[in-house]
Amino acid sequence: MSAQLKPRWFSVEEYLAFEEASEIKHEYVNGEIYAMTGVSVRHNRITLNLATQLISHLRGSPCNVFVAEVKLHLKELNQDIFYYPDIMVCCDPSDRDLYSRSRPCLIVEVLSNSTARIDRSEKYLTYIQLDSLQGYLLLEQNKIGATLYRRNGNDWQREEFNDPQAALTLPCAELTVQLAETYAGTGLPEDSPPD
Repeated sequence: MSAQLKPRWFSVEEYLAFEEASEIKHEYVNGEIYAMTGVSVRHNRITLNLATQLISHLRGSPCNVFVAEVKLHLKELNQDIFYYPDIMVCCDPSDRDLYSRSRPCLIVEVLSNSTARIDRSEKYLTYIQLDSLQGYLLLEQNKIGATLYRRNGNDWQREEFNDPQAALTLPCAELTVQLAETYAGTGLPEDSPPD
C-alpha cells in the first residue's frame, strides 16, 4: 500500500522560480501547480494560423499578441492564478511584466480532450471577471467549430460558428477571420480540397 502524499502549496514567488527552472510548463491556481501536457500538431497549426492573422492585422498598433509561452496572471481577482492561454491579445500600455500579462482584451483557447472541460467552465468563469476582457474564443480541435463569448456591457453573449465559410469578428482586435483560414492545413475533412 502506498501513502498518498499531501500536495505541496507553493507561494507565487516559489512557483515563478520553479517555473523558470522547469523544462515543462505549469499553471498555478492559489498555491497548487498543474503540469501542462504537450499539444498536437493540429492544435499547434490552429493556434499559429490565428496568431499569424492577428499579428499581421495588429502590426503598428499598441496591441501585442502572445502565444502559449506568456503567462496570464489573474491578480485583480483577489486570487493568485497563472494560466498559459493559447493566444492573448493585450493592448494596455501599463501591462508590462517581463513574464506575464494581467489585462488581456482577447483570449483564445484551442480545445483538446484533456482541457475542454476546464476551458469551457473554470477558465470561462475566471476570464469573464477580467474587466479588460472583451472576448473569449474557444476553437475546436477535432472539427471546424468555434464558440465566441463577447462582452456586451455587463453581460456576455455566446455565438456558435460551425460553417467553414463563417466569418467572425474578434473583439478588441477588430479582425474578421474566416474559420476555413483558421483551420487551413489541419487535415480536417472540411479543410480538404474538393474532388
